[in-house]
Amino acid sequence: MKALKRLIPILDWLPNYKASRFRGDFIAGITVAIILIPQGIAYAIIAGMPAIYGLYCALMPQVIYAIFGSSRQVAIGPVAMDSLIVATGVSTLALVGSDSYIAIAILLAFIVGTIQFLLGVFQLGFVVNFLSRPVIIGFTSAVAFIIGMNQFENLFGIDFIQSDQIQHIVSDLWIEIADYNPHTTIIGVISVVIIVILRRINKKIPSALIVVIFGILVLKYFGSSFDDVEVIEDIPSGLPLFALPELDFDLIRELMPIALTLVLVGYLETISIGKSLEARQDEYRVRPNQELIALGLSNIVGSLFKAYPSTSSFSRSAINQESGATTGMASLVSVIMVIITLLFLTPLFYHLPKTVLSAIIIVAVFNLVNVKEARFLWRANNMDFWLLIATFVSTLIFGIEYGIAVGVGLSLIVLIYRTSKPYTVELGKVPDSNFYRNRERFPNVVLDDEVLVFRFDAQLFYANSSYFRDHLDKMAEAKGGNLKLIVLDAESINRVDSTGVEMLKERIKYYQKRNILFYFAGVKGPVRDVLFRGGILEIINIHHFFMRVNGAVNFYKTGDRENQKKYANYIHQAYE
Repeated sequence: MKALKRLIPILDWLPNYKASRFRGDFIAGITVAIILIPQGIAYAIIAGMPAIYGLYCALMPQVIYAIFGSSRQVAIGPVAMDSLIVATGVSTLALVGSDSYIAIAILLAFIVGTIQFLLGVFQLGFVVNFLSRPVIIGFTSAVAFIIGMNQFENLFGIDFIQSDQIQHIVSDLWIEIADYNPHTTIIGVISVVIIVILRRINKKIPSALIVVIFGILVLKYFGSSFDDVEVIEDIPSGLPLFALPELDFDLIRELMPIALTLVLVGYLETISIGKSLEARQDEYRVRPNQELIALGLSNIVGSLFKAYPSTSSFSRSAINQESGATTGMASLVSVIMVIITLLFLTPLFYHLPKTVLSAIIIVAVFNLVNVKEARFLWRANNMDFWLLIATFVSTLIFGIEYGIAVGVGLSLIVLIYRTSKPYTVELGKVPDSNFYRNRERFPNVVLDDEVLVFRFDAQLFYANSSYFRDHLDKMAEAKGGNLKLIVLDAESINRVDSTGVEMLKERIKYYQKRNILFYFAGVKGPVRDVLFRGGILEIINIHHFFMRVNGAVNFYKTGDRENQKKYANYIHQAYE
């Protein structure tokens, strides 16, 4: 039963669901739905889809995630970033808004879901670790900026190129801005101001719904004065019917790059939101691989009911939690609200101005441009700051697909750089104690001309073994002819490969020829296993391994053979 609950998390909370929780879940579900409905319509337009498809994305994906998601407060549905990625990828294959375009977008959701599901089943959630936080922030900030800039078309009532490359947007916007529509611009700018003011008063106020009502009323009752303002017009009523996506393997191959981008972006969004909400409570834990499975099933089942790719929303998830949601029941309440809207309320949106939807999107996405984090990294970590900037700029200039590729590449380069050149230091003895500390941080430590205590703060493998050797030799050379003993403090070494073992064996032989002893201190069991299997005991014996640095130095200085014999016997017994 426990394994089944891990596979289907709803079984963990639903059987024990208490009526006292329902009030919070109900209010949160209604609140999120009020925000989700206008956002869904707006995001569908970003994706190049008819408005109704944004509401379809708020149905089955939410239900499936409530069943399989490990987070009980994450809000799933259409989001601005994924919608723009869909538009970027699918618009190269079909005319925006056409039946073919819609079919490809739905097929894309099926592909994305399948990949996510397989990654979760095969426990590959760790791949997210290859994207550092600065890369994620740089990428999401750039995409948010691009989304916002693209919305100026509807905000000002002008016609310019839709692109994921900022230089094309800015150059075309500069040319077309002179032909802006005054009525459209007035309604759009007023909507932006209303949303900003209401958000500053209280984020729980449904500002999106308020400006939607404002826009509808203006166009409905004063339409003759604003007849040049574009409106949504007809949104069909009714629920989506079950239908299998059309599988075209040549098309799937063409969609694979954009699908992989959506897989990675969607997972990053969901896991980062989930972890953030997890930290605010102690009832459940977010499991990365389960999140992949839940997202995958949400997109697969969603595609069977005409949904394009969906993922978690930063803003709606935060509002869900702040409004009192404690379980997935809040998502189910939101789904019921969307169903009611689809069945009975879609005619109300006929007079909704597109500029109002653009205002909602612009305010939402520009809040995702994280200037605060960039300022913090400028002060705290210069390399991470430039990593953020490089990802941000490359995404703006080269587009979303290439931006995330640059981000992954830079993350790997920084990872390799940092692991190939880790921190190395000589340790000295703290006066009147048995402790050894960094000579650079503790200037009062006692150094011995005959002894070099060398600490290496990383795993020892092929990428940094030469760096280890060079720094060890440099410190040994600085000691001069008085050096008689080298002690490797290996407490920070948690892994060693065959290249590292061979380098250590070579260095030990090198120093033996110069009558310099080589001791190990604080070697972890798994590392010691690799060293012994690699033949280190053919060069030195087991008495050269010590529990602590102090024990190694005392053994050399005083010949404390009794204690070392006990430790050596202890190690020996572990390998019998």
